Amino acid sequence: MDSGKPSLPLVYQAVQALYHDPDPAGKERASVWLGELQRSMYAWEVSDQLLQLKQDVESCYFAAQTMKMKIQTSFYELPQETHIALRDSLLSHIQNLKDLSPIIVTQLALAIADLALQMASWKGCVHTLIEKYSNDVTSMPFLIEILTVLPEEVHSRSLRIGANRRTEIIEDLAFYSTTVVTLLMSCVEKSGNDEKMLIKVFRCLGSWFNLGVLDSNFMANNQLLMVLFQVLQRDETPTNLHEAASDCVCSSLYAIENVDTHMSLAVQLFQGVLTLEAAYHMAVAREDLDKVLNYCRIFTELCETFMDITVRTPGQGMGDLRILELLLICAGHPQYEVVEISFNFWYRLGEHLFKTSDPALHNVFRPYIQRLLHSLARHCQLDPDHEGIPEDTDDFGEFRMRVSDLVKDVIFLVGSAECFSQLYSTLKEGNPPWEVTEAVLFIMAAIAKSVDPENNPTLTEVLEQVVLLPQTVHLAVRYTSIELVGEMSELVDRHPRFLDPVLHYLMKGLREKPLASVAAKAIHNICSVCRDHMAQHFQGLLDIARALDSFALSTEAAIGLLKGTALVLARLPLEKIAECLSDLCSVQVMALKKDSSNGKSSDPTIWLDRLAVIFRHTNPIVENGQTHPCQKVIQEIWPVLSETLNTHQADNRIVERCCRCLRFAVRCVGKGSASLLQPLVTQMVNVYQVYPHSCFLYLGSILVDEYGMEEGCRQGLLDMLQALCMPTFQLLEQPNGLRNHPDTVDDLFRLATRFVQRSPVTLLSSNIIVHIIQCAIAATSLDHRDANCSVMKFVRDLIHTGVSNDHEDDFEVRKRLIGQAMEQHGQQLVTQLIHTCCFCLPSYTLPDVAEVLWEIMMFDRPTFCRWLEAALKGLPKEMSGGAVTVTHKQLTDFHKQVTSAEECKQVCWAVRDFTRLYR
Repeated sequence: MDSGKPSLPLVYQAVQALYHDPDPAGKERASVWLGELQRSMYAWEVSDQLLQLKQDVESCYFAAQTMKMKIQTSFYELPQETHIALRDSLLSHIQNLKDLSPIIVTQLALAIADLALQMASWKGCVHTLIEKYSNDVTSMPFLIEILTVLPEEVHSRSLRIGANRRTEIIEDLAFYSTTVVTLLMSCVEKSGNDEKMLIKVFRCLGSWFNLGVLDSNFMANNQLLMVLFQVLQRDETPTNLHEAASDCVCSSLYAIENVDTHMSLAVQLFQGVLTLEAAYHMAVAREDLDKVLNYCRIFTELCETFMDITVRTPGQGMGDLRILELLLICAGHPQYEVVEISFNFWYRLGEHLFKTSDPALHNVFRPYIQRLLHSLARHCQLDPDHEGIPEDTDDFGEFRMRVSDLVKDVIFLVGSAECFSQLYSTLKEGNPPWEVTEAVLFIMAAIAKSVDPENNPTLTEVLEQVVLLPQTVHLAVRYTSIELVGEMSELVDRHPRFLDPVLHYLMKGLREKPLASVAAKAIHNICSVCRDHMAQHFQGLLDIARALDSFALSTEAAIGLLKGTALVLARLPLEKIAECLSDLCSVQVMALKKDSSNGKSSDPTIWLDRLAVIFRHTNPIVENGQTHPCQKVIQEIWPVLSETLNTHQADNRIVERCCRCLRFAVRCVGKGSASLLQPLVTQMVNVYQVYPHSCFLYLGSILVDEYGMEEGCRQGLLDMLQALCMPTFQLLEQPNGLRNHPDTVDDLFRLATRFVQRSPVTLLSSNIIVHIIQCAIAATSLDHRDANCSVMKFVRDLIHTGVSNDHEDDFEVRKRLIGQAMEQHGQQLVTQLIHTCCFCLPSYTLPDVAEVLWEIMMFDRPTFCRWLEAALKGLPKEMSGGAVTVTHKQLTDFHKQVTSAEECKQVCWAVRDFTRLYR
């Protein structure tokens, strides 16, 4: 793009290629070239000319979209004196192109809205637009489009207009909101029942409701509200209009969430929604699922809005419980998608009632929850002609999982034990078809864990009956019954007499392909809960584990079985553990040996993952002075892991699994892995020079955590850190290095943080610390959740070592070393942090930034005050559109709030409020 402004024919050619070139490579080239054009300064002029020439839809769409993008992201490129000309030109384009295509009108409307929000000199834009266009019927559609997107863009992520300007705009829009509603009403009167116009009107009204600027008293008596409900009551309303009206009602209900301050409008909406029950039944009768779903959304939003009142004064006034009846009517609809809409409300209601543990209140809502559970059990039924096990990955399977979660959350209102007994009696007394049985067992499995296993005859009876189920019942019933048994492991732990029949039942399942994975999961549950009782069955578990691949197990189920086996192994007598662990690992080790002899073509991850899970969960209780029983086994396995690592050193995925396996091996035996330290570190460093996989840094942090307190290991670990840092810095210093390698940043600072925690003086006295701090300062602006969190934690913990006098001998040394580091980097760090939280980071990272600022201030408050002042002086005070970003008073207030804070959370609040001025 540096070669000057491209000619219009060339731009046309590229746009044509983007949309019509049959060759994907040609499309791609055009896309890259046009992307560069959009980023250049010429984009303003080129798009303006394309819109003026109005040659075809594609070139106009590209130009309109480019205009919108430039105004959103590069508005600062234009000098202030050009803003008025830009505005006038955009308004003339939208007027000239209004009939070409609705998507072009939308892009131009967005461009105009984004311009209005940033252009401080355009006062009362709503007023000027309405005055200019409201008398011309042909301009109405684009005027309403602008008025629809304007409130939506106020909180747009792509515009950083700052809190001061945003407040000013919202006040301005609130002032003109009644004018807008009156305009919309006159539109409806003029256009009669024109569907397209009504859709536009409702979308626009919804947008103003969403911004929360409409006067609720004015709206309560407004004719437009009547029209809205009339459209929803009419049986012949077309689908698209119905959806727009429903969206608008939902927005209005959301806008009055704080009901007490919007009473007049709340009453109108409450009564309006209650009139829609008959229309809902009509839609059900006509089998119009779209409309049924819309009504259910409205009913759910009504319940969400009035939930507090309903719980506060159930059955009185607007605590009218008829609104719950509406949701239960929807729950009775045969399609499960309908009831699913209301799940969030039932969750919230359950949570609310759980907090107010008032038995009388629970009694009021109990019957509603009972009816809900009844409906849910029915919705969970599989089709009578379904074959095989229940699918858990399709939409219906996911629905059933959500039902299971919801039932767990609301069951306390009904009582788990009573509900469990009632469900069981429906199976015992009737002889229901298989799909009913399966659904009942499914709900029982959801609540089994919350039933107290002490003296509960129903629980024991259910378990006795389930393990006797014959193999002739439907496969899905057997599948779900196995799930239920796995959920009843607490009961088995209390009554070990069940262990044999339960294991026998689960083993039958394990041998059948469709049931194998669910049976393995249940055995894993039993092992986790009944570890001590299972020790006598260890040989059986070992036999299964050694023949794992003869069962048709999913990867996850196989790993679960090994986890269960390892948990039980850890409870064996210490002298038996080594031999049994060796047996348990041998299959995996043999496979890895075979794998290495096959070279790079094979994939050892499955064996590495299995070893990792065994090491992770074999955690016997070892007294001080005793040799760890797993130490010998891990020493024997190390050469095989080392060989695997060498063979596959270029493959990040395999190396990652290798490191994970080694991590759990080291964690398993702790200091007992000392003999591996030298060879492991040597190999890590050698491979990392050629293939800088970030997992080596992570593994390094584990070694520092385990050995960093050992005097004899510190120098070796520091050498490791320095050797790993060199290639890491080379990688991160490339263009966009930090952004392209967030995992490396994350793992590097985990490693550095472990050093700070385990051996701060070793790190602070080294030559590498300056480079690590410089890298950390650069990486504070990285917008990546994990990486940023690691960087902030490192800086915070580093400074904290000079703050917290933990009465260790080295405190004075630490304090002096941190003092030197701060003298060198303090101002740069504070300036970068302030800039970063104003311009680069999302708001969820701000508590981390605040903690770092707090630690710097705790270390040396007077110096920090100066650093902060200098950092604030460097911030821009005004937006490119001429609006004031931050006033002098706001700057001094912020400085004072931070520097006089008594605790960290006050710094956090101050930072949060201040950065809103730049968002």
